[in-house]
Amino acid sequence: MDSGVKKPGVTSSRVAEHAGVSQSAVSRTFTPGASISPKTRQKVLASAKELGYRPNAIARSLITSRSRIIAVVMAYLENLFYPDVLEELGRALAAENYHLLLFTGFMDRDSDPVFDQLMQYRVDGIILASTSLSSELSEECAAAGIPVVLFNRTTERDAVSSVTTRNREGGKRIADFLVAGGHTSFGYIAGLENSSTNRDRYEGYVEGLAANGYTNLVVETGNYSRKEAEAAARVMLSRPDRPEAIFVANDHMAVAVMDVARYELGLNIPEELSIVGFDDVGPARWTSYGITTMSQPLKRMVESTVDILMDQIASGEIEAEHRILSGELIVRTSARLPQSGIVERDGQRIYRPREA
Repeated sequence: MDSGVKKPGVTSSRVAEHAGVSQSAVSRTFTPGASISPKTRQKVLASAKELGYRPNAIARSLITSRSRIIAVVMAYLENLFYPDVLEELGRALAAENYHLLLFTGFMDRDSDPVFDQLMQYRVDGIILASTSLSSELSEECAAAGIPVVLFNRTTERDAVSSVTTRNREGGKRIADFLVAGGHTSFGYIAGLENSSTNRDRYEGYVEGLAANGYTNLVVETGNYSRKEAEAAARVMLSRPDRPEAIFVANDHMAVAVMDVARYELGLNIPEELSIVGFDDVGPARWTSYGITTMSQPLKRMVESTVDILMDQIASGEIEAEHRILSGELIVRTSARLPQSGIVERDGQRIYRPREA
C-alpha cells in the first residue's frame, strides 16, 4: 500500500528558475505594494501555480521582523457587540494587509495568562477588547515596541492606548431622557463593577439623575451575563417599590431584563416599565425588543483602533493615545417618550433635546 511520500516544499528559488526571473522578482510578486512589471508578475504567478508554491509568511516575518499579524484578545463573545467588532476589525486590518488572530481572555481579570501565547506568534500589535493587561505587561509590550490598544475600555496607564465612547456622557443622557419621560423612580443593572465602561456609565447616570433632583437609585449587578441579568431583574422587579425605569449597562443584559419583565412578571413595556440599554446591537433593532439604547459608533471605533496601531507600527514609537468618540441615544419602543427632544436623523429617532 502506498504510504504517500510527501513532496518537498517548493522554494522561491525553484519558482524563479522555472519562471526565468530573479529570486527578488518572486519576492516582490508576493509583497503587497512592491514594484514589479505586470509581465514579470504574471510569469511568476503562472510558475507558482504550476509548481504549487505558497509564500511562507513565518519565514518572511523572520526576515522583515514583521509577522503582519494583529492579536485580538476578547473575553466576551456572548454579547453580540463583540462579534460585530471582530467582523469590522477583520475587514479594516485586511485593508492594511494584516491578519487577525483571535485569543480568548478573561472578562473579570487581566489577560496576562495568554500573554506568552501572543508572543509566540511574533504579533505586530495587540487589541484588547473586554479585557486588559496588567501594568507590568503593558509596560513590557511598550518596551518591546509592540503597540497595545484597549478597545471599549479605558486605562489610567500611559503605556497603553485606548478607544472608547463617551460612556459617562451616555449615562447622563439616558438619565435626562428618562426624567423627561415623566419617570420618578429609577434602577440600574450593572455590568462588571470594576470595568471602566460600567463605572463611567453608572457615574454618568447618577450624575444626570442628581441634576434633576433624584438621588434614590436601586442597583443590582448582572456582570454582563444573561443569566445574572435575569436574576438581577427578578430581584429588582419583585420589590414593592420597583422602579418605573431601568438603565441596563448593555443591550445583551437589557434583552434578558425585558424577557423577565414581560414573560415572568407580566409587565407591559413601556406602559408599566421603561428599559434603556447601551451599545445598539442587532437584537436592540428587532421589532420584538425595540430597545431604546445609547449607540456605540462601531465603525469609527474600529477605524481609530487600526489607525493608532498602524501609526505606531510604522513609526516604532509607542506613545499612548486615547480617543473618545460620541454615540447617539437611539429612541425605539422600550421606554416612554418625552414630550420633546426627539429628532429624526437618517431614518432613526434620536434624543437631542437641544436641537429639538
